[in-house]
Amino acid sequence: MKISTNLAYDGDPRASADRVVELERAGLDIVWVAEAYGFDSPTLMGYLAAKTERVEIGSAVLNIFSRTPAALLQTAAGLDNVSQGRAILGLGASGPQVVEGFHGVAYDRPLARTREILEIIRAGLRREALSADGVIKLPLTVADGAVTGLGKPLKLLTSPERADLPIYLGALGPKNVQLAAERADGWLPHLFHPERASLVWGDAIKAGLAARSPELGPFNIVAGGKLAIGEGRDVKQLLDLARPMYALYIGGMGARGKNFYNDLARQYGYEREAEQIQDLYLAGKKREAEALVPVEWLEAGNLVGPPTYIRERVAAFAEAGVTCLSVTPVGAAPAASIAHLRRLLG
Repeated sequence: MKISTNLAYDGDPRASADRVVELERAGLDIVWVAEAYGFDSPTLMGYLAAKTERVEIGSAVLNIFSRTPAALLQTAAGLDNVSQGRAILGLGASGPQVVEGFHGVAYDRPLARTREILEIIRAGLRREALSADGVIKLPLTVADGAVTGLGKPLKLLTSPERADLPIYLGALGPKNVQLAAERADGWLPHLFHPERASLVWGDAIKAGLAARSPELGPFNIVAGGKLAIGEGRDVKQLLDLARPMYALYIGGMGARGKNFYNDLARQYGYEREAEQIQDLYLAGKKREAEALVPVEWLEAGNLVGPPTYIRERVAAFAEAGVTCLSVTPVGAAPAASIAHLRRLLG
């Protein structure tokens, strides 16, 4: 099982990127760079490529609306070159608040768009001429809105480092998760509950894997949470550091009635808490909302406690199909926590 971490996209991400060097020495395998509506992910990924030697560098995630498929192809190929084959392209639909509110692009047919973009990028990495006639039109014709009609199919000018650069999908909805299991190299779920994940996504993953091409190789799942290994109340209290993030996503990530993470909480069986957290969060009562995040969910989705407990959690994640733990060390010594987890994994 690999170990990964997420680069914070608020505050000063360059300072966070500098700390990845120490985590790499401690045994980190992958660093994921988020984007949301902060600094762009590829710039920081290129910075990380120059600062590190071994760690894989993934976007988590680039939304599929604000860049054209060809721009995503160019970005992935460029990052793979400067990192000498260490890039992972993480893609996702994001949500209408970011796509329409920040980027000014219509949030239209995300599932079909994701499917087509996957195929376009893979064809581009094989240096095939880009063409599409679905949600995406390549080349664009006058009938589809072109001004000149002079567009023609083009292939990537430069040779990619790898034609099989891995592509992961950040997805929550059953159809999107099914697509990830069928067509992508990996899946990036969020707020993952190992013991309840199959209730939400089990059928979707099974259906996707049944249609998966053997050429893609194993399906990777990346999930986890806060990491703190040690005995005593002081360590266990660090679990509360996860509350603000859970409350933000369950209560405030999206609008009432259009919050994918609130839906997820309900699917996990936390219907009452999901409603109350959203009511409080949207009313500006963030602390009260954080207090209502179920302890059971926090304990299941994070790795905070003594080594024996961490081993139990790792086993639960593995049983749920997770192949890479995504952890955020909390406490005074992040590199020591990564090194300790590496030893526990063997």
